[in-house]
Amino acid sequence: MIRHAGLVARRVNGRWRGVLIEGPSGAGKSDLALRALDAGFRLVADDRVLTWASDGRLWGRAPDPLRGLMEIRGVGMAEIDPLPFCEIVLVAQLGTPERMPDFATEAILGIDVRLLAVAALESSAPAKLSRALMAFDAAHKRRI
Repeated sequence: MIRHAGLVARRVNGRWRGVLIEGPSGAGKSDLALRALDAGFRLVADDRVLTWASDGRLWGRAPDPLRGLMEIRGVGMAEIDPLPFCEIVLVAQLGTPERMPDFATEAILGIDVRLLAVAALESSAPAKLSRALMAFDAAHKRRI
């Protein structure tokens, strides 16, 4: 399934963990992804993400024609060395987050994925993605 989103990943405790960045056109998906790259994330896909489920986990990668490309508004297309694919463990939905939100998930291809509301243009948004990935990893270890 192809989703209109971006996908960035960060290595957490030796594993690549991906954040699917979703929001309406012009909401700042690529801007947040670009800033996340500067904060140590790797690009997996920009604008379109091919998703699939395997062994109870959700995965994503760029469609072949878009692999390694990122649209930077006002600059144009940039070639970026991408991560070929990663597990998607978090969906960042662009919008106005609640101060203390309840835990929420979304089922994608039958896999429940944690949701995080993010104000894309806040300077702290990439740090919030990192913290949410670390929290996911810690919670995942407790379940094993």
